[in-house]
Amino acid sequence: MTENVSPKFQPRNGMDRFIDGIELIAAVFVGIVATDIFISVVLRACCRVQIPDSYDFGRNLLGILIFWGIAATSYRGAHISVDLLWASVNKRWQRIIDVFATLVLLLVVTVQTRMLFDKVWTTYLDNVLTFDLHLPTWPFFALAWLGDVSAVILIAIRTWRLIFNPAKIDADHGEVTNE
Repeated sequence: MTENVSPKFQPRNGMDRFIDGIELIAAVFVGIVATDIFISVVLRACCRVQIPDSYDFGRNLLGILIFWGIAATSYRGAHISVDLLWASVNKRWQRIIDVFATLVLLLVVTVQTRMLFDKVWTTYLDNVLTFDLHLPTWPFFALAWLGDVSAVILIAIRTWRLIFNPAKIDADHGEVTNE
């Protein structure tokens, strides 16, 4: 007797655990940014004390969060989209539109990742420092770049799955398919 196990409760393979790990890293950065902002505001309002470099840390952490967030939302397809054409065509054309849009996204994010690496490298070479503590800023840029690299990897995985295993994408989104 075989059991019909819901896709949400099937054992996770290495790729799925990798994807979950990237999403967890993005969530951790959300927590770090929220904590930094909360502590900075409370200290400023209640104690009239400012954390040295709190502005630089907050700005750089927010940049890191944005790029790791791009990675998390790109795989899930949870980014903002306008689906007027997509909603008016059949399933086959929807899949073709999804593959095309994901390939365009892959190209754009790959170029962005390349350009961000240039920013990391020039920030390192120029020895850009924070204002108060004079800490190097390139590690923040490098963490953001790693988020962008993760986005490229996840978008490539999404593209592969859209083309060769569309049921896997549907299962990741909790949709029931008859394929």
